[in-house]
Amino acid sequence: MSKTAKIAISLPSEVLDAVERERDQRGESRSQFFRRAVETLLRRQQEQEQSEQYIRAYQQTPETPEEVSAARRAASTILAEEPW
Repeated sequence: MSKTAKIAISLPSEVLDAVERERDQRGESRSQFFRRAVETLLRRQQEQEQSEQYIRAYQQTPETPEEVSAARRAASTILAEEPW
């Protein structure tokens, strides 16, 4: 099992009240709630960074007209085989 560390955080009372309601509805401990929240935030940030990196790379090297044409032909062939 990975190591864990205890931390202390300060929250405005209205935020803590909302956290308590939410975690109570989910049946989570505070630790579970905040761990899930932090993991979700970190995952979303990583996904956002990856998307931005992909967009930058695409803008630097977009597909050629030949590649677009080949993709359209392949899609037409595949879709023509569907029974619709």
